[in-house]
Amino acid sequence: MRNVFFDIDTQLDFVTPAGALYAPGAERIIAVVAQLNRHAGASGIVLISTTDAHAENDAEFGQWPPHCVAGTLGQHKPQATLLEKSVVVPNRDGLPDTADAAQIIVEKQTVDLFETLTIAPLLERLGADRFVVYGVVTEVCVWRAARGLLRRGKPVTIVTDAVQALRPEAGERALAELRTTGATLATVSEVQRIGA
Repeated sequence: MRNVFFDIDTQLDFVTPAGALYAPGAERIIAVVAQLNRHAGASGIVLISTTDAHAENDAEFGQWPPHCVAGTLGQHKPQATLLEKSVVVPNRDGLPDTADAAQIIVEKQTVDLFETLTIAPLLERLGADRFVVYGVVTEVCVWRAARGLLRRGKPVTIVTDAVQALRPEAGERALAELRTTGATLATVSEVQRIGA
């Protein structure tokens, strides 16, 4: 069974108190996200990390405060969550070679990963049988990514102690909805039993 781990938007603007769109408490998941990412790398599991990469005037800033502007410190991922061999996939036609990458970093400009030009062809290339999802924020980007993956008809697991909500009640509702639509909820220790 081919597994793909999805590290959703763990970027400094979201996971650190000084970040432009900080999710309160998100700094607590940096260590577990790093642990999951290292587990993926050590186990030969494909790791996709999504990152917002906004222009200074992106349309999304009409709904959310400016955040994760490409090239700014806040747009970066915490160093602990990065693996040595990574490749960045910009949101444009065509995929770079990802065969030797331990971490595939998919850039996006909206809350929905599935609005990028790259995710569908990348998933087709990878031929995954199962998806494991974690990151920020639970009720927005994590929820949309998991919904999009569930539509592919493959098992999806959400790592409950490696996600952080912007609003706790909304995060709980999002997890409950994902569970009723077919996702499994699991802890980091349960997920680490998954092999490639």
